Amino acid sequence: MIRSYRTATVFCTAVTLLAAAACDSNSASKSGSSAKDHVTYVTAFGAAGRDAFAWVAEQKGYFRQAGIDVQIELGKATGENLKALASGKTQFASLDLTGATISAGAKNSTAYRDFRAVLAIHQRTLVSIMAMQGSGISTPKDLQGKRIAAAANSVNQLLFPGYARLAGVDTAGIHWIAVQPVQLGPALASGKADALSTFLIGRPTIEKATVQARSKHVVVFPYSTYLPDLYGNATVTTTSLAAKKPDLVKRFRTALLKGLKYTIQHPDEAGTLLHAKHPETDATAATAEIKLMTPSVTAEGESSIGLITEARMRRALTSLQNAGVIQPGMTPQDIVDFAAMKGS
Repeated sequence: MIRSYRTATVFCTAVTLLAAAACDSNSASKSGSSAKDHVTYVTAFGAAGRDAFAWVAEQKGYFRQAGIDVQIELGKATGENLKALASGKTQFASLDLTGATISAGAKNSTAYRDFRAVLAIHQRTLVSIMAMQGSGISTPKDLQGKRIAAAANSVNQLLFPGYARLAGVDTAGIHWIAVQPVQLGPALASGKADALSTFLIGRPTIEKATVQARSKHVVVFPYSTYLPDLYGNATVTTTSLAAKKPDLVKRFRTALLKGLKYTIQHPDEAGTLLHAKHPETDATAATAEIKLMTPSVTAEGESSIGLITEARMRRALTSLQNAGVIQPGMTPQDIVDFAAMKGS
């Protein structure tokens, strides 16, 4: 009888301890949840295939595993994304790194400079020139005296003088036409422009317009042929956050990098996932864009995905200085937070 009583007492005590542990576990879980870091991330431009990796990182739980609650918002290209960082409304943003560097380093620039890149999305710039086949433009030199459409004040136009000099293009008589990005294809197809400058991954959209209107495909002249050291899109944060919360920056970078790698390995799934999150984005088009950008993501090898090296960044700055679009004196550390990439 006494033994049974003791056994029952031990059992009840064990149950009580387990229940208490469960309560403590739930409390810890709740505490951990409330202790998560909350940040806002802005995509490079809208909800396009090139930005699908952010939603992949969200849906696959990579941000959650890193202890970060991320609100993903749609970006409006480099200038506006820098303004979002400057305002404090966002802590991370993707944008064209070359364009941001030009904005920060241009003579008498008043643009926002307190940003640092933490992740290279594209190891090569995606900026290019496109013209219709049979238009008489079969080499970069044929652009002399032509009308080129591009988004106003875009990196495409800002970088063109440096590209032109290296490609042997006589810029005399070249006329730039400011066009909204969605109107680039129609401008070329209608004959309003002889050529246009946009990102390589926009080729399917441009060809859709030219094939429908003129049954013509396009020829493409990538800027990277003559400017191989320039990076394309990159994810940046503020200098303040990089200095004050380096662990948060590194955890965010690691989660986003996982999303980027998964996206290029599973482009169809990523395109479908993006469409589910943003039905206005066609899954097939998103998948095609991911496949087109993959060579730029992996250009330096699988082990270098996401990395920005000091040596290449120095060469990129030299290229931009030689092109006359930034002032001398900028260093890689003025643009990149190399500490965030240590151990990657």
